[in-house]
Amino acid sequence: MPYYWRLSAFYFFYFGLLGTLVPYWSLYLKDLGFSASAIGLLMAIPQLTKIGAPNLWGWLADRSGQRLRIIRAGNLLAAIAFMPVFWVDEFWSMAALLVTFSFFWNAVLAQFEVLTLQSLGDQAHRYSHVRLWGSVGFILAVLVLGEALDQLGTTLLPWVLCGLLWLLWLGTLTLPAGQSRDEKNPQGAVSVWTVLSKPAVSLFLVAAFLMQLSHGPYYTFYSIYLEDLGFSKFVVGTLWALGVLAEVALFVVMHRLMHRFSIPWILVGSLVLASLRWLMIGTVEDSLSLLALAQLLHAASFGSFHAASIAWVHRQFGPSLGGQGQALYSSLGFGAGWAAGAWLSGIFWQQWGAALFLVAALVAAAAAGLLVAGGVTRR
Repeated sequence: MPYYWRLSAFYFFYFGLLGTLVPYWSLYLKDLGFSASAIGLLMAIPQLTKIGAPNLWGWLADRSGQRLRIIRAGNLLAAIAFMPVFWVDEFWSMAALLVTFSFFWNAVLAQFEVLTLQSLGDQAHRYSHVRLWGSVGFILAVLVLGEALDQLGTTLLPWVLCGLLWLLWLGTLTLPAGQSRDEKNPQGAVSVWTVLSKPAVSLFLVAAFLMQLSHGPYYTFYSIYLEDLGFSKFVVGTLWALGVLAEVALFVVMHRLMHRFSIPWILVGSLVLASLRWLMIGTVEDSLSLLALAQLLHAASFGSFHAASIAWVHRQFGPSLGGQGQALYSSLGFGAGWAAGAWLSGIFWQQWGAALFLVAALVAAAAAGLLVAGGVTRR
């Protein structure tokens, strides 16, 4: 495949950074003395900025054709904006830092997804083989950091995040340009609103929102929940890594699944298995073997759902609206859905605890029912 290693390296560092931020940032905030409600709000901020930022950058990229420049600039400005983290320990200053950092960081991934598909050309169905290196980066991050944080404490975390941000920016300097100005949306082409008016597209975006909403208790309090059950940070990191290892295995065979099954049915199956995953986490308590089994379902709740979603958006929006389409998927799912899930989890965690995972199971099941009842699987 063209540009395989350069594209894969970007995913490796990007999701290595995510594997540092998502499992352990809540623990860092907890050690700074923030309450559960404050942690929920702070963890929601990067996702709140993802509601608007990807759409702004996606529109700009589609209009200007300068997608690679936007990716490079977003990474550089995110690295600069994160630098003050070493001196920040109050809620409002931490919130301001996360707003600024994530506004630029969220400019990157949706546009890079488009760049990857453009660079792969007629090999675009092999997207999952490139994306799996992001999962490898995530696994290495959570495993290495789990042990390191047990030994050195969470004060190590800002140093690691800063280092990864600068490595990620350096990686953007090696990326292919993809298509240039000729990729702009020509006059008279179909508008993004025309695509959104299709019921199947609207229902898909609602389902993407609900899927990420159901992840709220997991992404915000799963690590804290495991620590409260008595597990070490190394075990916490290992469980996170196990889930992403299952995701890697899924990505290896995803192109075959997409040849055998329709994309809508892959989305429905992923939602049903996500519901089962949250049900297990919420009921098995400190059974390490069953928690590990639940983590294997990450292959569906993230892996197959995300890979199928990228292909679905690419097919529905086409090349001229690809940046805006991927941005909408990112902002409504990983932005609005994740932010709402984090915020609601912060509000209810102290009262409900692990019961929130049962609510998450109902949300994922409802999303699957929505796609079936709305006739998306018949298209």
